Amino acid sequence: MNQNAVRELLHRMADDALIIAHRHSEWTGLGPLLEEDIAFSSIAQDKLGHAQALYQLLHEFGEPDPDTNAFMRNAEQFYSCHFVELPNGGYDVSLIRHFLYDTAEYLRYAALAQSSWEKIALLARKVAGEIKYHLYHARTWVIQLGAQGNEESAARMQSALNEMWPYALGMFEPGNTDAELAADGIYPGESEIQRRWLELVKETLDKAGLVIPSSADPVYGGRKGYHTDYLQPLLDEMTEVYRIDPSAEW
Repeated sequence: MNQNAVRELLHRMADDALIIAHRHSEWTGLGPLLEEDIAFSSIAQDKLGHAQALYQLLHEFGEPDPDTNAFMRNAEQFYSCHFVELPNGGYDVSLIRHFLYDTAEYLRYAALAQSSWEKIALLARKVAGEIKYHLYHARTWVIQLGAQGNEESAARMQSALNEMWPYALGMFEPGNTDAELAADGIYPGESEIQRRWLELVKETLDKAGLVIPSSADPVYGGRKGYHTDYLQPLLDEMTEVYRIDPSAEW
């Protein structure tokens, strides 16, 4: 097993989960329904748990402990895609991102559950129920607002999809070691996950009456350390308390 290849994969997934968890948490107290406040808060907490578990696996490869890894790096040291870094925007935008991201996560963890690396396979099986719930929540709202809402809600969802689609494609930015991961039976690679994702996404969007943009260039860069202007301010806010005294015990 190529440890550098595995580290890159773990960092991509952990950093995405950490950042989107923070974005989801920003809806606490602001959602259109009380149940949605609770749902997004619960999903955010789950994402943080996934990130922590992935950072723990990185710690076993000699990297810093999970808290240090999450809170003591600057933007250029992160592997997160641009998609998770963007501000929430309206609730329509957040729901579309939630749906597109969790469809990808569902497929990633489903693939990893069959991984030749037993530790990641065990983690994938452990979190499968949570990921399934996240996707169910997202699909329900996308279909309800797209096909079962009114003309305005459908138009807003389509506009959000058009806006976020190029960034969503950026989730699948090819990794430097995808071929090695696939050859070792650890992970099938981003191009294969994207292929499966497109099929599953289209199935839901068809039910929602939404149309995938006919042409869009993927927004890449995050996996290589080139990020949006939104990431560093998010990190500054997220890590403010920890950086005051990293050795404090709570």
